[in-house]
Amino acid sequence: MKLAIRFAPALALLAIAACATAPKGPPALAAGDYAAILADPGRPEADRKDDEARKPAEVLAFAGVHPGDTILEMEAGRGWYSDILSSAVGPAGKLIIQYPAEFAYGTPALKARTDAGRLKNATITITHFDKLEAADGSVDKVLWILGPHEIYYTPKDSTGLGDPRKTYAEIMRVLKPGGEFIAMDHAANAGDPTTTGATVHRIDPASVLASAKAAGLVFVDRSDVLANPTDDRSKMVFDATIRRHTDQFLFRFRKPA
Repeated sequence: MKLAIRFAPALALLAIAACATAPKGPPALAAGDYAAILADPGRPEADRKDDEARKPAEVLAFAGVHPGDTILEMEAGRGWYSDILSSAVGPAGKLIIQYPAEFAYGTPALKARTDAGRLKNATITITHFDKLEAADGSVDKVLWILGPHEIYYTPKDSTGLGDPRKTYAEIMRVLKPGGEFIAMDHAANAGDPTTTGATVHRIDPASVLASAKAAGLVFVDRSDVLANPTDDRSKMVFDATIRRHTDQFLFRFRKPA
């Protein structure tokens, strides 16, 4: 017994030292790290034309993407961000691409990318927002780029794209403890109803904050990298006078560890 007591402090110090010197995973990519990814000659020329307006390096640096991450990208659309994310997480990482069947334009666009040998580490899932295809606690980051407003949009011949409350609960479910949710969207005016998601395709940032908080996610940070205070927030985001230059908010939330 005395021997055990005598060596207990030493063992504790060894344990602390082991934790302190344990190898860590690769650091998150900084904005400068994306230069080679964006310059990849395999990227479609149409994608490159939007780099200046969309600032993907700054957005994903804020998101804190690490090589080897498992990322779930909600509403991937034509795969513009999917292509960059696939390269960012690398061969050791995994990308889960999600979009609703009602957004059928995504299918040929993503197929064109896979046919070209891209998105090799990606799995494409076609689901509503409130039924994500990922195991509990399996995802490092969920990214929803320019999409949270769509939960309030009902396409023609559809009953809707998912229940808002259940959608945020799903995001919470699939994230690992300490995992993060990145939400970016076109800003509506403060106090606007969620119906703006179906009309001008915008959402009040406060609505996203409240929904994430109600699901148990903790607000961590925001970025104004795509903010535009001169934007007329009452305009449809596809209006030629504002397209690609809307006032966009960018939030990061974390699932408690």
